[in-house]
Amino acid sequence: MPTDIKCNLIVDTTCDLPFELIDVPGVELLQFPYIMGNREQLDDLYQSITPKEFYGRMRKGEMPTTAQIPITTFHETFSRAIESGVPTVFLCFSSQLSGTYNTAVLVRDQLIAEHPDAELYIVDTRLASIAEALLVYEAINQRNRGLTAVELVEWAEEARFYVNEMFTLDSLDALKRGGRIPSSVAFAGSKLDVKPMLDISLDGKLGLTGVARGRKKAIRQMVEFYSKNAIGDGSSKMVVIGQADCPRDAERLKDELRKVDDSIYFLDANVGPVIGSHVGPGMLAMVFWGHDSRENTTVSDRIARRVRKQ
Repeated sequence: MPTDIKCNLIVDTTCDLPFELIDVPGVELLQFPYIMGNREQLDDLYQSITPKEFYGRMRKGEMPTTAQIPITTFHETFSRAIESGVPTVFLCFSSQLSGTYNTAVLVRDQLIAEHPDAELYIVDTRLASIAEALLVYEAINQRNRGLTAVELVEWAEEARFYVNEMFTLDSLDALKRGGRIPSSVAFAGSKLDVKPMLDISLDGKLGLTGVARGRKKAIRQMVEFYSKNAIGDGSSKMVVIGQADCPRDAERLKDELRKVDDSIYFLDANVGPVIGSHVGPGMLAMVFWGHDSRENTTVSDRIARRVRKQ
């Protein structure tokens, strides 16, 4: 373990990283609850259930639901962080997809009022699933290289804009049921063999970027997106591939990406139960370090962003 570590991290299970990458000293995992089969369970990154079992039950008709992390869990976790005396950063699931961030800030503010000298920071990653995974993975690396808590917050708040992602779903039923997408997006995916292509917007919302006729064309669009946007230098060569029980499609995507760049390092991830409850079986996702997503906004949006800063 590196000896120059200056802060600890808290992450949540919506990042969908493999458990072994998070199960390290100084990194604490907050587990989201979900209900399946009338029984509340914790998303523990597949330590208590396999992806095959989880999505198999969904395919048989079970419809899991999710909930926010309880306030008591935040209080206990944040209290431990403060008592440790080590500055701590919580990298949180997008505030536009859950009330988790607002709850975390509320609890943090209450505890800081009681412990004004404590260093406990919360970052709204504005990301989810394997997009959040890429940021968390590199944040752990940066922490191990000696960034302070304040530096890590600054790094994460800038780095999140360089996370480039694209994902496709087999069906929009789960997203529509959970109210995660507008009806217009659900309608687009209802057409026969039309696969929706989605990303996460600058402010952390789900957005429809297009559609593809069938899975092969969806994968082709993902490869084209990578070719246009990847930076591809040093550690930036890593691509996270996430899948919700569709391993053959994941391998097909990797094979096509290797044709573009045979030096890519792939990190494989399974879409966890909480995210999986909203996207359903068959989600295929790709994330990598790429161009600044703020550059893709309209002139009007850029002006609005500058006005808000004034």
